[in-house]
Order: sequence, then structure tokens, then C-alpha cells
Amino acid sequence: MRSIGTIFRRELASYFATPLAYIFIVIFLVMAGILAFFVGNFFERGQADLQPFFTFHPWLYLVLIPALSMRLWAEERKSGTIELFLTLPISMGAAVIGKFLAAWVFAGIALALTFPFWLTVNYLGSPDNGVILASYLGSFLMAGAFLAIGACLSALTKNQVIAFVITAAVCFLFTVSGSPVVLGLLQSWAPEPLLATVSSFSFLTHFTAITRGVIDARDAVFFLSVIGAFLLANAVLVDLKKAA
Repeated sequence: MRSIGTIFRRELASYFATPLAYIFIVIFLVMAGILAFFVGNFFERGQADLQPFFTFHPWLYLVLIPALSMRLWAEERKSGTIELFLTLPISMGAAVIGKFLAAWVFAGIALALTFPFWLTVNYLGSPDNGVILASYLGSFLMAGAFLAIGACLSALTKNQVIAFVITAAVCFLFTVSGSPVVLGLLQSWAPEPLLATVSSFSFLTHFTAITRGVIDARDAVFFLSVIGAFLLANAVLVDLKKAA
């Protein structure tokens, strides 16, 4: 735990040592506001809730989270510091978890800075704050799942642009796997159990269920399982490619 804490603090501080953190946060807040107020018709709907705000989170994360995760391991491999980093008296698991937690907390900070939206909707009406809190938790879990995928794929290459593109593509597949478009392509030949399995991997489906205000254990376990599986794969890939 001490090793994880050390890496976590080192990585989190590195975000704020460069303009990256501030650019990411500003873009996230501006885009969230534009999508909620102008695309989601926040005021025109006449309802005191944050549904227009949370509806676009999967699509925001689809662009911004790969940009955040692409540097986690690709940068270490490109600069050649990964060998030095892994010679420290830390385990592979601690290195992977520490880096991931730093990125996840940073994403959480950006998400927490959207609290003026919550204050605004409470000023304008009487929203169900339990639903809003559940939606924030669901958004944070989904961001963690996106980051775990990005961290894993970042370990595959030294090129951050390639890591970004691959992560965005894989995350897009996870996001829309339960949509009629994807299921329609499979319905003509795939058996029902396969369709149900593909649909169950949809981030959009699980996140939408949480934003209704009921945190089903299955939805939380899904996101946590994705995080755990990809962090495990991350550790394996880093171990295989650390000398590459």
C-alpha cells in the first residue's frame, strides 16, 4: 500500500506539473456545459434534473479519457524510463494500480468541478438529489473503466497517438455494444445467448441504468470487473514489453 501511495502521489503531481491537467479540465467543463445547455436543451426542457448533462458523459469520455490515458505507459516506453521505473523497490501490481488511481482521481477532480451544474438545478427547482448523486457515481465508475482500458492499451505501443486511436476504438465498441445498430448486425446469424452477452458489455446500458437513480449491484460490479480485468492485462503487458 505504501508503494501504491508513493506512485499515486508522484503521478498525480505530474499531471499538475504540466498544462495537461488544466487543458483537460477546461475542455471537459466547457464541452459538458455546451452539450448540456445547447445540445441537451437544459432550459427548454423545463425539468429540474441533470439528465441532459449526464446523457453526454459517455461520448465526452470517449474523446477525452483516451487523451488522458494514452501517456500512462506509452510515454514511459518511448522515453526509455520504464526500465528505471520498474527497478524501483515496487511490485508490478503497485506500479499499475498507482498509475491508474492517479489518473482516475484526476478524472474525478474534473468531474467534481462540475458541481455548479448541481447547484444550478437546485436553484431552479427541486430535483431528486439521490438520482444526481447516483449519476455522479455511475459517471465516475464509467470513467474508471475507460481509463483501465486506456492504460492497458497504452502499454502496447510507444506511440501515444496510436494508443489514443486504439483506445477510442475499443471504448467505442464497449459503449455501443448494446445498441440496435450492433445487435442488428448480429441478429441474422448469432444465437440469442451471444446477443445477450454482447449487449451486457455495453457501457451505455449500465450507465443509463445507474442514472435512473437505482444503483444495481450488477452495474457497479460490471464496471469494477472491467477495471480489474484490464488492470490485470495491463500488468501482464507491461511485464512482457518492459524490455521491448
